[in-house]
Formats: sequence, structure tokens, C-alpha cells
Amino acid sequence: MGDRIVRIGDRRPRDVVGDRYTLHRGNVLDAYPDWPAPDLIVSDGAYGVRGFRGDTVSADGLVDWYAPHVAQWSKRAKPSTSLWFWNTEVGWATVHPLLEANGWEYVQLVTWDKGLSHIAGNVNGNTIRQFPVVTEVSALYRRRLTLPTEDGGVLGVQQWLRAEWRRSGLPLCRANEACGVKNAATRKYLTADWLWYWPPGEMVERMARYAKANGRPTNRPYFSIDGRTEIDAGQWDSLRAVWNHVNGLTNVWSRPPLHDGERLKGTLQRSAPRVYKPSRQSAAHLNQKPLDFMDRQIHAASNEGDVIWEPFGGLASASVAAVLTGRIAYAAEIDKEFQNLALGRLAEADGEYVAENADDATGNERRQA
Repeated sequence: MGDRIVRIGDRRPRDVVGDRYTLHRGNVLDAYPDWPAPDLIVSDGAYGVRGFRGDTVSADGLVDWYAPHVAQWSKRAKPSTSLWFWNTEVGWATVHPLLEANGWEYVQLVTWDKGLSHIAGNVNGNTIRQFPVVTEVSALYRRRLTLPTEDGGVLGVQQWLRAEWRRSGLPLCRANEACGVKNAATRKYLTADWLWYWPPGEMVERMARYAKANGRPTNRPYFSIDGRTEIDAGQWDSLRAVWNHVNGLTNVWSRPPLHDGERLKGTLQRSAPRVYKPSRQSAAHLNQKPLDFMDRQIHAASNEGDVIWEPFGGLASASVAAVLTGRIAYAAEIDKEFQNLALGRLAEADGEYVAENADDATGNERRQA
């Protein structure tokens, strides 16, 4: 265990590699090609508020700032990749069309309500002339999945499933027999209306086998993802984005900003262009995210062992949460001060994960003995 410095090529800045994380010391645009495809991306970059060196001065510049990153996310993502995109309300609204144009499908918006304490209880209403802002948002996106058709086109999943069955020449009702159900296949998996939902891989595999045995002869396997190989349940299930639901949790998260021991302070460095005289009590980073939020997002949209990208690392809160929950984190950060702070947190998380799992393994061995 421990950090390892890795140099890839002569011109690349060094990467620091731990057991369950890699931190790229430099611009993430140089790192994307070498990272494995992500299962989840957690973006907490420019907000248009001069919140860090390199941030834009307003929301107007955000599309240009994010464009090369979104292009790389779209190029490297899996069909099942999800994205959490943190920003201000207007910042998210500004970047949303860019994400949508690059194949990211909007799911929902989570609002962080920081509460009245965030503004110390009062403001000068004659000066501010608006309701005080105590929120920021995080939008969940998934890749827009389309599948190839026999004529060289593409269709969304719901339309594609129906078209593949119709290609067999069999009536829709026979899909029920194929799946071993009374009417669920026709009513749910192959319906054209809003009652449709994603079929389990086992059912898609059954429909493919049934269509092959009873439908029109074809050189193109039924329900084939690439038009050449027969579908199997695991391949189909891997196309769907992960969602691990937690009951009792809504899309409004009420929590004060960090003021406890989790907040990193006292670096005496200017954490943003608008911070002029940092003190021992000044935050190291103006927008440090709570680990419980990062844990919540990572748990909801990924599984243990998945690859998590944090392109704009900062203090690497998402990557720390990823390591602690058994994921593999890839982060990047340009600022040297933030790099050092992030590395300390990542190394600590790595050690904690290893120690905890070693204790679990020892306990299991004793119980089995």
C-alpha cells in the first residue's frame, strides 16, 4: 500500500497511484485518454463565480469551459455511464443544452439547501434586491441509449425492442409464451405506451431464442446489440445505468455547509481570486463538498468495484467517498496546494478501506472456523 509516482510519456505530469485511486497532477484533458471507461462521473468544476483559479467570471463562459470535457466524457462513456453535474442553478441551466446535445439524458435535479445559517440570518435587502441564495444543485444524467436497426438506423430502447420482435413476424402475444408469463411481456416489455419498462436480461434472451426458433429465418440475430452476435442476459443488463434506491430520501438535501472537523482550513493560501487575506480559520477550498453527499451520490449511481471519474478534483471529496466504498477513483487537479491536500485524504481513505476489509475478512474466517 502507499502512493506510487508514475510517469506516462515524457511530457505528461506525474500521476500518483494508490491501491484504489489515481490522482493526475495536471490538466484532466491530458489524463482522459489513459483512464478506463467510467461507470460514473462526478463533475464539480467551473461555476462562473470566480470560485477558484481558472473559474469563469460569469455563467456566460461556462459552455466554452466545459465543451472539451463533455466531448471526452461522451467519447469515453459506456452506454450505462451516469453523471452527477454540480453547479449553481444558472450554471447548470447554461450547460444543460451542451450536455443534451452530446447524448446526456437529463434525469433529475438535486437541490442542496444550506439553510439560513449560510447567510448568517440576515442581509441588506435594499442592496441584494432578491431572496438570499442558500442553494446549489447537482443534476443527474445518463447516456441516451440507442440501438442499431436492420436498415442501418437507430432507435431508442423501447422502440427497438418492439421493432426486433416485429421483425420476427410473430404476433406480439407470442412474446408472453416466450417469456413464460401470461401477459407481462406484451404489456410491459413490448408496449408502445408509457407503461413500458426495461426488461430483465433473462427475458430479452428468452425472446431472442424464441424468435430464432419460431420467427422468420434471418442472418441477423434477433435482439443483437451489434447485429452479429446473439444477445445474452448479462450483456443486456450491462447496458442499463445503475440505480441503488434508498427509501425516504428526496431530491432536496438539507444540510449546513461544512463547519466541523471535515472542513480543511489554515493553509494560508488564497483559495479563490476573491479571497484576499486568508487566515488560519479560512477554508482551504471555498466549495468543499460534504463526504456524506458524495457517498450518497456514488452509492446511488454505481456499484462496488466500479470506476469513478472526478475530473475537477479540488480536495477530491468524490474520490475519497469512492475509495471508502470500494470503488476505483480517477481524479485530476491542476492546483498544487489542492493536489497535496487531496493526496493526503486519498491515502487516508485507502488505508481505512484496506484496514476495514482486513478486519471483515478476519472476522469471517473466525466465524467459518
